Amino acid sequence: MKVLGIETSCDDTGVAIYDTDCGLLAHCLASQVELHALYGGVVPELAARDHVKLLQPLVRKTMEVADTSDEQIDGVAYTAGPGLSGALLVGASLGRALAWAWQVPAVGVHHMEGHLLAPMLEDTPPSFPFIALLVSGGHTLLVDVVDIGRYSLLGGTVDDAVGEAFDKTAKLLGLSYPGGPSIAKAAETGRSGRWKFPRPMTDRPGLDFSFSGLKTFTRNTVPHGEIDSQTVADIAAAFQEAAVDTLVIKCKRALHQTGRRRLIVAGGVGANLLLRSRLKEMTESEGKKVFYPRSEFCTDNGAMIAYAGTLRLQGGNRQGLDFTVRPRWSLADLEPLERIAT
Repeated sequence: MKVLGIETSCDDTGVAIYDTDCGLLAHCLASQVELHALYGGVVPELAARDHVKLLQPLVRKTMEVADTSDEQIDGVAYTAGPGLSGALLVGASLGRALAWAWQVPAVGVHHMEGHLLAPMLEDTPPSFPFIALLVSGGHTLLVDVVDIGRYSLLGGTVDDAVGEAFDKTAKLLGLSYPGGPSIAKAAETGRSGRWKFPRPMTDRPGLDFSFSGLKTFTRNTVPHGEIDSQTVADIAAAFQEAAVDTLVIKCKRALHQTGRRRLIVAGGVGANLLLRSRLKEMTESEGKKVFYPRSEFCTDNGAMIAYAGTLRLQGGNRQGLDFTVRPRWSLADLEPLERIAT
């Protein structure tokens, strides 16, 4: 079975083709980072317009790379939510139209389920069950994953997600968008110990997150007037340490609470090298294992949607002609499926 996957939930246009016999055949991505960098964040209307311009040529390119014709596609998967409504509608409209034209089934995929399953594309995927830390854009979630579609939400953010906090902190420091890579780069020359930032909500029970206060602490720490480069680096390092420590503490707590032995980390912040290092130390000391998708599949991409969509199509999920998108959509609302080897 060959499935075309389309991802347009935010500011990345992603297309991929997954084959149940051969694995991932091709994946192509067009980023809008430069388009939104001027504004320090994603402008929804501009994102939707850019998807309109980029998506059809990217579909053609992906099919050429995969050496796949229209007649060889057995299904179409597209991101149906959560995300920006205008951006989601672009991918959903083209995905459903292609499925109708090719007379194949279509399915709307949950964006976060795509991230959650992205490590399954690797040569040594984790086995179920596991804990998932999903740190993508506006999402920071801890999920107990029993099997595909059998998800229990353990904790989420009560305000800013960690990715949003990175973006806003970078803007406060005069660093470029997106904030995650620019904060990490600046922190490389930061001096440890100059400032001690709080680790929010780690001194109380539970697995919820809050990063708004950490952002406010940064704002109050930044000196008035022009900031020298060493101060920027020191603040970036202190912020990154606090954010990473918070995530690690909550992951350790989730593993203890559930008794799970495997942790997967997915989403853009999952590419942060300090986070990876600290989670490796923590899981090894606990006798557990941590898994990641490759860096290119941490950020939004079509490959994860093609893979998740393949599983959903094999499980009997189908989207009718009266499709819709869901800008807000909880993982807990998904239907469970039996896990199918692909």
